[in-house]
Amino acid sequence: FTALAAQIGDGRSPEAVAEGFVTIAVENMANAIKKISVQRGYDVTEYLLNCFGGAGGQHACLVADALGMEAVLIHPFSGLLSAYGIGLSSVFASRQQGLLQPLAEESRSAIEALIAALRGEVVAELGEQGIAEGALSTRPVLHIRYDGTDTTLPVNFEHGSIFRARSDFEAAHRTQFGFVYDDKPIVVETVAVEGMEAARQDKAETSAPDGAAGVEPKPSESRRIYTEGRWHEADVYRRENLKPSNTVAGPALIIEPNQTIVVEPGWRAEITGLNHVVIRRTERKVRAAALGTEADPVMLEVFNNLFMSIAEQMGMTLQNTAYSVNIKERLDFSCAVFDRHGALVANAPHMPVHLGSMDRSVETVIRLNSGDIHPGDVFALNAPYNGGTHLPDITVVTPVFDDAQSEILFWAASRGHHADVGGTAPGSMTPLATTVDEEGVLFDNFRIVDRGRFREKELETLLTDHPYPARNPTQNIADLKAQIAANEKGVAELRKMVAHFGLDVVEAYMGHVQDNAAESVRRVIERLPDSAAYEYPTDTGQVIRVKITVDRQKREATVDFTGTSPVMENNFNAPEPVARAAVLYAFRVMVEDMIPMNAGCLRPINIVIPDGSMLKPAYPAAVVAGNVETSQHVTNALFGAMGAMANAQGTMNNLTFGNKKYQYYETICSGSPAGRMNSGRGFAGTSGVHTHMTNSRLTDPEVLELRFPVVLEDFHIRENSGGKGKWNAGDGTRRTIRFLEKMECAILSSHRNRPPQGLEGGGDGEVGSTKVRRKDGSVDVLKACDQTTLDAGEAVIVTTPTPGAFGSA
Repeated sequence: FTALAAQIGDGRSPEAVAEGFVTIAVENMANAIKKISVQRGYDVTEYLLNCFGGAGGQHACLVADALGMEAVLIHPFSGLLSAYGIGLSSVFASRQQGLLQPLAEESRSAIEALIAALRGEVVAELGEQGIAEGALSTRPVLHIRYDGTDTTLPVNFEHGSIFRARSDFEAAHRTQFGFVYDDKPIVVETVAVEGMEAARQDKAETSAPDGAAGVEPKPSESRRIYTEGRWHEADVYRRENLKPSNTVAGPALIIEPNQTIVVEPGWRAEITGLNHVVIRRTERKVRAAALGTEADPVMLEVFNNLFMSIAEQMGMTLQNTAYSVNIKERLDFSCAVFDRHGALVANAPHMPVHLGSMDRSVETVIRLNSGDIHPGDVFALNAPYNGGTHLPDITVVTPVFDDAQSEILFWAASRGHHADVGGTAPGSMTPLATTVDEEGVLFDNFRIVDRGRFREKELETLLTDHPYPARNPTQNIADLKAQIAANEKGVAELRKMVAHFGLDVVEAYMGHVQDNAAESVRRVIERLPDSAAYEYPTDTGQVIRVKITVDRQKREATVDFTGTSPVMENNFNAPEPVARAAVLYAFRVMVEDMIPMNAGCLRPINIVIPDGSMLKPAYPAAVVAGNVETSQHVTNALFGAMGAMANAQGTMNNLTFGNKKYQYYETICSGSPAGRMNSGRGFAGTSGVHTHMTNSRLTDPEVLELRFPVVLEDFHIRENSGGKGKWNAGDGTRRTIRFLEKMECAILSSHRNRPPQGLEGGGDGEVGSTKVRRKDGSVDVLKACDQTTLDAGEAVIVTTPTPGAFGSA
């Protein structure tokens, strides 16, 4: 680290550089634990950190601090990965049964009778495993929801109080969603009883030998350790010399045969009666605001990861609480955090077309509601000409207030693609619309939560009072609640960050991460030619033209779309935020470093989009394909101009089907194109993956066939279908879905006439197709943008276009 410290040259010592690497590693471990725990619905601060692995004891206190945890348990065998713990785990059994009774005193007898019956089944099962009734404990749990909603929350009912159960449910609902209902009945949907072998309490574990409590043994030696930015003298203890109830104050080292335990300053280790080491924080952690607000390379990496981790936790919450297949299974959503001005700070690796345009939604909320935003308010919008992109993508925006509830510090936002928001065709992706009003319901700066009150009646009216209303408003409402819950998670985590580091530090690093992104993009710009242009023809006859001009002195680039086709009477028109999102994504990809995609990436880029072009339409032009198709075209044009990649498939193959009861939407993958890294090294494409502006997952076949009356007959990679060259492109796919009842079906796609192009002499890919197999065996070939009706027994077959190769063979 001496050489590295000299290379950095900012005066920091080799020890400080080394500690920086440890700090980053610790934060990454903590973020992984947060992500897994949030996914399972746990708040880590309420638990003890269980440590294992050969290096676990070295980092345990630091990881616990990063997680806000106060205690660590280290088993004698924690340095060994084995099945020892499984053998000691308690036997568990559970039973549950539906009830569907109001949470009220008149339901008490039914609740208690069901608990008794279920407890008997649990006791019987554990008895079959040799556990006597006196040696087990049981816990009744009520799964409660508001009447007319889908999400249940578990509430412990050991206390037996209906009043307390109601209070606990409302507190949990407020924590999860940020609001409670004043006028909705509360329903007990399910009663569960959990039983397990009672914990074996060893007397030695809970009480110290006479005269031995708190005894501090003598160290065998001492060593200097570097932590908290300075050297400390640490006592060294041999594990075999430590006895139950011995305590060791940090800083100290405990040497075991299989690991070394580091007891950090402010922590104290105690040896329990079972020979475990329990380390507890004894001094309040010094607030990290002492970091200062100047940019520090180590803390810059830490904050990069922390901001992204918050967005990832928001995403996990949204996935867990969503209702629709499109959001819960396909993961067609995005979450991000923004500074007080609405500038994107960080995002999770969700949907690039969402992430690069969400800041316009936040800015719109700030602009239209200045002076009228209150704690407990939440806003929703999808209006393409007022902060949105296309109607199925509804953005939910939540302010983060300070402790005094008087000043907005940050913003949390989530965008979800709703399976149907009305319009002339199920799935709201009609290929035939010529005005935006035909595409569905507009959310234009709609206050969905007003000072903690969820405006469900007004929301339902908005969804249904329309010439082409939403077909499943209940599903829309459930998914919007999930987005609100995701934002609440972001709000909570941002507030924790402020409590931990201090507001001045958090705000400073929100700026630093954007500064770092801007500098990273400037380095990309330095490698580009002075001027480069690309022309991208489309199946509709429209053309995307882009010219990238570099200003060497300012280290800036101008991305000019002058010459791009004007608005036409189709729905391939893309609101300005869509083209902006494509530019942000393309330059972020070119960075090749692990930084969040944020507003800083666009700071050195001037984007020119002529008024009236298909990339800057005006109301009432239709726009639904602009978000999903034109965004892919723009991205291909940008990478082509930079000489970085051949064309990807240039479409999302948007397939929708449904009727009054069912609505489904999916995008279908092809392969990725071949290209060249900034170093000049070429790379081949990958088969069967989504690329560029989409990043969703295909619904599992089992879930698809369970939730919809369809059969997935075939889905396979078409071998050798990608473009051929020095570096071959990835191969495309074919997907066949057979319908079990009559439905409308629509395809919104591109590259059915023109193949995606190769680059630098690489071969082109193949065109795609969409066909319908009728019951009589005949096959209809659909246009790139088309819709039809399929009867039961008929099937749609989508063959995806394939990307281009790079370099001549």
